[in-house]
Amino acid sequence: MRSLIRLFEIVSVIPMVMASLALFALMGLTFADVLMRSLFNAPIQAATELIRIGIALIVFSALPILSAREGHIAVDLLDGPFARFGLERWRNALVTLSCGAMLWLPAQRVVDLAYRARSYGDVTEYLEIPTFYIGMFIAAMTFLTSIVLIVRGLFYLFAPSFWTHPNDCIRYRFRRRVPSCSAAYPDCFCDGFCRHDRACL
Repeated sequence: MRSLIRLFEIVSVIPMVMASLALFALMGLTFADVLMRSLFNAPIQAATELIRIGIALIVFSALPILSAREGHIAVDLLDGPFARFGLERWRNALVTLSCGAMLWLPAQRVVDLAYRARSYGDVTEYLEIPTFYIGMFIAAMTFLTSIVLIVRGLFYLFAPSFWTHPNDCIRYRFRRRVPSCSAAYPDCFCDGFCRHDRACL
């Protein structure tokens, strides 16, 4: 199991690097477009479609990784009642499995739209990039996110000790122990972010 987790950590670097490079490229493109527009009255014609493609790359490259690492924004208004009745595990499992199942349908729909775009020969306006590839990338990453969420939900049900509770330390129990965190919470493994101890940052 540890070797599989280590493999996941290594593989997960690839989409995050892709998202980072896309973000950096968007920053450079926006700067160049504004500069060309202001100084030479010659904006980059394809900037709009490149920005759209870049945003798709950023969002959907990071989506499965953030879902696996519980990196999404969470509202903890009802954590108290769930903790009092010991229902946190079941709540986490239900929410995670539901999100994973709900993502499957839009992913299938994006596949249909991508194949329709390929049959119509749809391309972007200036660079004539086939929109089929963009749609299939979005669909593939959405399918992957759905699988990740379902697997995470099953871990909540059948191996709850594998995942730390969101109110303790974010990330996984198999990650390295942060000394300042483990001193106060010996059962808590964290990887750079602990809500109990800001020193983990």
